[in-house]
Amino acid sequence: MIGRRHHLVIDAADPQAAAAFWSVVLGEPVTYDDGDFVVVSANDETSGMAFQRALGQPAPTWPDPSVPQQMHVDVMVEDVAAAGARVIDLGARHLQDDVYADPAGHPFCLIRRPRWAPPLDPG
Repeated sequence: MIGRRHHLVIDAADPQAAAAFWSVVLGEPVTYDDGDFVVVSANDETSGMAFQRALGQPAPTWPDPSVPQQMHVDVMVEDVAAAGARVIDLGARHLQDDVYADPAGHPFCLIRRPRWAPPLDPG
């Protein structure tokens, strides 16, 4: 092993808005915010997702490749349809099938929890 994952860092024009969205989707708090860099993780000693201010960041145009998706997150859920409705209420856009875009335009997929994963807390 050379290293260990720290954060998935995602460029965003508004890192606070991106972090607020993903905080609710993943059920994890915002654990750090310096104005330009915001972290969502289980606690302040755990790796997670980070959002870094990038003014003028173009929103991906998936599935049109004219602006690449830049990254995407797979989110495991118990009920894809119910989760889809909840993320739309939070400001996501439905793109196609089980693919959505967060408020900054980054694509993400809702996937049914695999059998090997423990059940998710409905909280």
